[in-house]
Amino acid sequence: MSAPRRALVGWALFDWSTQPFFTLVVTFVFGPYFVNAVASDPVSGQTQWMLATSAAGLSLAILSPVLGAIADAGGPKKPWTLAFGALMGAAAALLWLVPPAASSGLVLLALVAFAVATVAAELAGTFNNAMMPALVPPHRLGRLSGAGWATGYAGGLVSLAIVLALLAASPETGRTLAGLEPLFGLDPVAREGDRIVGPLTALWFAVFIVPLVLFTPDAPRGGRPFGAAVRDGLARVRGTIADARRDPAIGRFLLAHMAYQDGLVVLFALGTIYGAGLFGWSTVELGVFGILILVTGTLGALAGGPIDDRIGPRAVILGSLAILALVTVGVLSLGERHVLFVVETAPAGGPGLYGSVPEQVFLGLGLVIGALAGPLQASSRSLLARLVPAGDAGRWFGLLALSGKLTAFLGPFLVAVFTGLFQTQAAGPMVLLAFFLVGALLVRGVPNGRGVSAA
Repeated sequence: MSAPRRALVGWALFDWSTQPFFTLVVTFVFGPYFVNAVASDPVSGQTQWMLATSAAGLSLAILSPVLGAIADAGGPKKPWTLAFGALMGAAAALLWLVPPAASSGLVLLALVAFAVATVAAELAGTFNNAMMPALVPPHRLGRLSGAGWATGYAGGLVSLAIVLALLAASPETGRTLAGLEPLFGLDPVAREGDRIVGPLTALWFAVFIVPLVLFTPDAPRGGRPFGAAVRDGLARVRGTIADARRDPAIGRFLLAHMAYQDGLVVLFALGTIYGAGLFGWSTVELGVFGILILVTGTLGALAGGPIDDRIGPRAVILGSLAILALVTVGVLSLGERHVLFVVETAPAGGPGLYGSVPEQVFLGLGLVIGALAGPLQASSRSLLARLVPAGDAGRWFGLLALSGKLTAFLGPFLVAVFTGLFQTQAAGPMVLLAFFLVGALLVRGVPNGRGVSAA
């Protein structure tokens, strides 16, 4: 039995409500703004941003499994989702306070607020994911997960379009991408259109989380005091880790997820920062780039759900990782004046948007990344939901978050180290290949679900 349609819509709208944080703050607007306008130079900005991402990953490695198990012990998931979503919004709103060429204190504020908001957004997603097995039967988990990712991408697309058309203006022209003066008197020179994405993220979550609250059913309360739930939850963490070690399918999948999720963390955090630093892209180029990626991401997530249900999530994951590894090589081969490592081209900055061949190739590779990231992540949570008992989903999704974050600090940390060591942004993406390849090798031995052969 599936939950009513409005319950499923409410669940999927969680992704819509939180995606602007990842789209606007992490990837396409505030992250590049921080690197290019707040930090002293792009290299140090990329290093600082990656270190903040690393700190967030380390915090999630500690918190995710414990809180997931506590939520299972206590019953309902929605209160946790709402609490961490509110924390995400509050931390993101602080980014408004960070102007261009900010003082060291405000730089630190930006990095801390970004890290706290990242932790809160990911934890809110952990509890939302844990509701999946109670909403639809196993054979529909792929469609539900894919629909959630597609809804999230659509939310990111709409929010980014609003920012680019109405709020973020070029400091040189004072006009937005739509040729308008920014709303609310936002000052383009002070980059208020870029900074407003923090408060917008908070408002967006507050509005669009309402259907989840009203229409999506939650687990009943356990009837135990909070202290007892905490003790039980901590005990369940130890038991969950022991269970994962005894279950070869789950254990292998969690190790695989740990590897390739590290690559995705770097890819999402680094993509537009890398393009902005290498090609000098402004908010306009980055915004159009983001819109196109979100369009392909939405289509990819919608297509990936039915494919997942037809051939199984493992095949979707393996195919996505293989192509992402090739895309990473393609990104590494680009420079301002060359593609494929040695093929010389005209320098970046030609007439019109993406006027040089390297920029156009980077754009094409970005579209491929967008089309694959949604199915990869949707099939990851679909595969785990097929492997674990529905009543224990919270603790297992907490462990999934742990596997995705246990070494999530390592990828950004290595990017920061390589960038600082070689003093070039091109050193950053080199760490991606190892994560994707190791993940693919491990996930090959994982079945598509209980009772499904791995062969």
